[in-house]
Amino acid sequence: MSEREMRCVICDGDMMFEVPPCSDGHDDCPEMVCTRCGAAEVVAPIVVHWYGAARPRKIAPRQRQAA
Repeated sequence: MSEREMRCVICDGDMMFEVPPCSDGHDDCPEMVCTRCGAAEVVAPIVVHWYGAARPRKIAPRQRQAA
């Protein structure tokens, strides 16, 4: 098991975290467990995709006046 020192929010300090045995069968499990209190933390990058509607372009006030 690989160990790493991280901040535990339950213990309120820097504690050793280890990767528990993974039942999924993959080698690089993103879950880590505090060796003191057993709190689990998922260490994985968060990817956010934003597919929002494009905003309509506003017309400048000078262009709205009649000639």
